[in-house]
Amino acid sequence: MLELAELHERRTTTDVVFDQLFEEITSLKLLPGTKLSEADVARRFGVSRQPIRDAFNRLCNLELLVIRPQKATKVRGFSMPHIAHARFIRLAVELEVIRRACTIWDETSSEALEQNLEQQRQVVDNDGPEELHGLDYRFHKIICDRGGSPMAFETIQECKRKVDRLCTLSHSRKNEVKAIYDDHQAMADALKAGDTETAAAATRRHLNRLDDTITEIHQAHPEYFE
Repeated sequence: MLELAELHERRTTTDVVFDQLFEEITSLKLLPGTKLSEADVARRFGVSRQPIRDAFNRLCNLELLVIRPQKATKVRGFSMPHIAHARFIRLAVELEVIRRACTIWDETSSEALEQNLEQQRQVVDNDGPEELHGLDYRFHKIICDRGGSPMAFETIQECKRKVDRLCTLSHSRKNEVKAIYDDHQAMADALKAGDTETAAAATRRHLNRLDDTITEIHQAHPEYFE
C-alpha cells in the first residue's frame, strides 16, 4: 500500500492515484486492453473509491482510459486517426517554434540545451533508455522557453502525451535512443548556427522517426489498437 499521508498537504489523493496510474499506462506497465476495477485500485492505494473515480475520469479525458457504464473500465488502445492528428499538430507547432527560436537564439540558450544533451549522452552511453523520456520533454521545453514560445509547449505536451506509450516502445531499443539523441544534437547545432532550414529539417526528421515504429507495432500487436 502506498504511503499517502505525507503527500496529502501538497497533493490530493486523486493527484497521487492519477500520477501513479498515468505513469503505469504511459510506460506500458499497464497494456492497452487491461481492465481496471475501482474497488481493486481503491484497495491497492488504501483509499475510498471517490478519488479513484476522479482519477479515472481525468485519465479518460486524456484518452488513456475507456469508462463504460455497467462494464469494466479498461486501458484505451491506440487510435491511428488520433495519433496521426496529434502528430500533425505537433509537427506544425514545433516547426514554427524552432524557426522562431533560430532568430533569437543566443549562447546562454545553447548552454542550457547543452546541459540537457550531456545528460542524454550519458543515457546513450549507459544504455538507460527509460531515462530518455523525461530528458526528451525537457529538451523540447527548453527550445520553447528560450526560443520565445513558452506557451507552445502546452500544445506540444498535449500532443506528445497521446503518443507517449508508442514513444516508450521506441525508446526501449538502444539504436532508437542513439538516433533520437543524434536528432537532438542536430537541432541544437542548427539553432546555435542560426540555420533555420537545417533546424526545421532536423525537427521534421526527428518527429517522423516514429513512423516505422507505429507500423511495426500495429502489425505485431493489432490488439493494442482500436
